[in-house]
Amino acid sequence: MKKYILFDHDGVLVDTERWFFAASKRALAELGLELDLTRHLGKMTVGTSTWDLARAAGVDEATIDRQRARRDRYYQEYLRTEDIEIPGVEQALRELSTHYGMAIVTTARRADFDLIHRDRNLVQHMDFVLAREDYDRAKPEPEPYLAALTRFGGCPEEALVVEDSERGLRSAVAAGIECAVVHNEFTRTHDFSRATHRIASLSELPALLRG
Repeated sequence: MKKYILFDHDGVLVDTERWFFAASKRALAELGLELDLTRHLGKMTVGTSTWDLARAAGVDEATIDRQRARRDRYYQEYLRTEDIEIPGVEQALRELSTHYGMAIVTTARRADFDLIHRDRNLVQHMDFVLAREDYDRAKPEPEPYLAALTRFGGCPEEALVVEDSERGLRSAVAAGIECAVVHNEFTRTHDFSRATHRIASLSELPALLRG
């Protein structure tokens, strides 16, 4: 029986991944470099940096640091101005929170996470949030999800991870936790063959767990 649900954040609870790509593409374009979606998704799958593209072109680290800071500003601009809502998310979280311990386990920086949730009510349904600063080895390593389990005092069999990316799925599998992948058009080309469940939207999750 499941006791805990561990949610990825970007692409599962809010529609932000395409805006992070847009910010990265914009910052790299200022260096004369083209970041295409296929390459970005490939980097995303294994958790490597899009800035490797700049390094391969001979861009020095100081310039990369400057452009990374610009990327972060562009991303926060999009977070403030673009529609990132995913319909039905809050209703599903409200229903699930009455039956399960719940946490967000994200690779998002705390500054971005706090900006996203400044005027939203999703976090109130969670027991805690683990952002990128809260662990050492990011997804696809298992550490983020294992850290969440430790905080709950649970074991892998008692938990379900909800993800939308291959990188997150690999993290859950490495942690020994079953994973439900929710459809996200941005990551639809990823390999989800190791997922325990596939759902079209988060609103399907309560019925899935009851079943």
